[in-house]
Amino acid sequence: MGKAKEMKFVADSMLGKLAKWLRVLGHDTHYQRYYSAGTINQLVDEGRYLLSRHRETAKQYNNVLLLHSNNVGDQLAELKELVDLASARSKWFTRCLICNDLLENVQLNKAQENVPEYVFYHNASGIRHCPSCARYYWPGSHRKNMVRQLEKWGFTPFQVLKDPSGNGTPLPA
Repeated sequence: MGKAKEMKFVADSMLGKLAKWLRVLGHDTHYQRYYSAGTINQLVDEGRYLLSRHRETAKQYNNVLLLHSNNVGDQLAELKELVDLASARSKWFTRCLICNDLLENVQLNKAQENVPEYVFYHNASGIRHCPSCARYYWPGSHRKNMVRQLEKWGFTPFQVLKDPSGNGTPLPA
């Protein structure tokens, strides 16, 4: 059985916070504060789904998900109703929250030069690097707080897989 194609998104300029949280979940989400003429067309033509709160904008595209909520948590709930937004826990925190690129493992000597000393000595194996914007990420208190927030919004580090008998078996994602 083939791997399901992951949905890619483009968030309009009204949905910056949502774009960030979709990136936290590991979803490829393009976002800019301002889009020049034709940019959204190009991104939608590449197979991305436009996320918008603006009805008039939504009418211009085929692959569009119109959201009504103002709050990020409610927007994520709306998206879960519209599409399969499930994200394996292994995908969480794999994208740069700023530029959307996939994070990469980092050479220890580079990490040591670019993160606080206590971070390096406590989390050296968890440090990741964005190849585009050169930001460094590591599992710390901000990440723990983000995981707690995701759990409040109904995202869990488990996905439920059904066995042939119909029983749900929680497995680590």
